[in-house]
Amino acid sequence: MKKSRPSPSTVVSRSGRFTDGPSQEVAQFSQSVSFDWRLWSHDLVGSMAHATMLEKIGVLSSKECQDIIAGLKGIGMEIEAGRFQWKQELEDVHMNIEAALTARVPAAAKLHTARSRNDQVALDVRLWLRDEIEALLGELRGLQRSLVKLGERHPEVIIPGYTHLQRAQPVFFAHHCLAYVEMFDRDTGRLADAFGRLNVCPLGAGAIAGSTLPLDREFVATLLGFTDAKGRPRITQNSMDAVSDRDFLIEFSAAAALIAVHLSRLSEDLILWASSEFGFIRIADAYTTGSSLMPQKKNPDIAELTRGKSGRVIGNLVSLLVLLKGLPMTYNRDLQEDKERLFDTADTIRSCVRLTAAMLDHTSVQAAACDAAAKDPLLLATDLADYLVKKGMPFRQAHHAVGAVVAFAEKAGRRIDQLTLAEYQAIEPRFSGDVLELYDLQKAMKRRELPGAPGVRQVARQLARWKKELGTLG
Repeated sequence: MKKSRPSPSTVVSRSGRFTDGPSQEVAQFSQSVSFDWRLWSHDLVGSMAHATMLEKIGVLSSKECQDIIAGLKGIGMEIEAGRFQWKQELEDVHMNIEAALTARVPAAAKLHTARSRNDQVALDVRLWLRDEIEALLGELRGLQRSLVKLGERHPEVIIPGYTHLQRAQPVFFAHHCLAYVEMFDRDTGRLADAFGRLNVCPLGAGAIAGSTLPLDREFVATLLGFTDAKGRPRITQNSMDAVSDRDFLIEFSAAAALIAVHLSRLSEDLILWASSEFGFIRIADAYTTGSSLMPQKKNPDIAELTRGKSGRVIGNLVSLLVLLKGLPMTYNRDLQEDKERLFDTADTIRSCVRLTAAMLDHTSVQAAACDAAAKDPLLLATDLADYLVKKGMPFRQAHHAVGAVVAFAEKAGRRIDQLTLAEYQAIEPRFSGDVLELYDLQKAMKRRELPGAPGVRQVARQLARWKKELGTLG
């Protein structure tokens, strides 16, 4: 970027009140174009809509409006081709584009009529974030599809479910995958809900108090897609709130932080399952790395980095909350600091979602290792207690009796499914000859038929439901 200090005539962001531009050090400290250039396409779209409205109310002639829009489109093509020269001395994306346009189109001097950078940046960020949310929603659906497909590829595989990272009860591997599908579905709901509050047009709020000109705010809102389900324009109702509101940005960042937490939890499961101690899955080489010292190593780096990047997304949310908490009404320059945190959150969460989905598409399940772990008869200890409950025993007593069975087996150095009927009955007489049948794992999974349970039919039903909802049929 060009760093030479501009002459006063080129510092279009400073009014006639100033006799000199900022020092080079101040300009460098206060510039934001090094990161807010990313808003360029949305700034162009917003300016085109504003120009169209100014023509509608008679501020611009038809020719002037056409020239301005043509000039903006030309600048857009230059930016897209990488030929546009961003200048730090012009501070931000808005002034860079305005200065370039004014140098080419004399009528561009009228474009900023009834508009402030305060409502302009509020508009640009809303437009940018709308696109990001729509893209992220699509990527989350892709991740959900990857989880459903992974579960569907291994419908018969059973693994231990864990509490406190200790073996608890048996579940189908697909049921575990579907648990994350449910998590990410709540995330899509939160994003969609945030989108509704985001999709309100602030343009026309001016710097703080609107304008005395007869702006048609509803017209601009409609042009830019700020409409409700019935196509009615949605505009901000308080000019002071419009330029200082960053709630929509916080809501997105909060939703992203929770997505990051869910990704981190999924990553932790994958990391554990890929370890030699578990051996439940094998992640393709493309999504792992080796060790610079130990030639046998295969590290789940994508999962680990995703787990690590969750802290970054959470940190961005905290930074934004702290940024806003002490600001008085209305716009304050502090708000310039919101964009880097927002951009980083969007970039980080989207890359994590995409790469996690790709990693899952290239992950295989090691059925033999899963089967060996799932055959641990202690996973069915609760089934044993339920067996006694069905015979009329209060659950607390049944729980105690099964605990005594487990303790006896441990002392005897045998598995609980290796005890004799006589040994069972010595602990609790209500155990009868069918007790050992409880350890048939396939029959045990068929017994889990409550809605939401990991039973054979329930899991098949949920896989079918999600395939239909996510468009993965066929």
